[in-house]
Amino acid sequence: MAIEVTAGAVVYRRNDTGDIEYLLLQSQNKGHFWGFPKGHVEGSETLLETAQREIKEETQLVLPIDTSFHVYTEYDLPNGNRKQMTLYTAELNQSEDIQLQVEEIKNCGWFTYADARERLTYDNLKELLDQVNTYLVNKA
Repeated sequence: MAIEVTAGAVVYRRNDTGDIEYLLLQSQNKGHFWGFPKGHVEGSETLLETAQREIKEETQLVLPIDTSFHVYTEYDLPNGNRKQMTLYTAELNQSEDIQLQVEEIKNCGWFTYADARERLTYDNLKELLDQVNTYLVNKA
């Protein structure tokens, strides 16, 4: 069984009332699942470098990554491989236009915690969002 290592970030912003909104991306892949900016580690990249590259590739955003906190999950894929996924957090502090990588990303949106949790396709991503939201609410 091969292991696929991926990294990315839960990108968030605070709206005018100070509430947290999360950026979700809808994949162009079969099923058009909703998730976070992330992708496979390439070459000798670190997880942090992968997260930064994937955010830039998928959204054109260049954001500072908070390395003091991350969430992790691993799971089996239909092809028999095992995926290991690490997600950091990254805050968007100013209004920037998102330019989607049309080959991979169909759509995007900013969602409150409850709406993001409902929109996410996979339960493991919902669990990671729960951990991130708890961290960000307690950090504020």
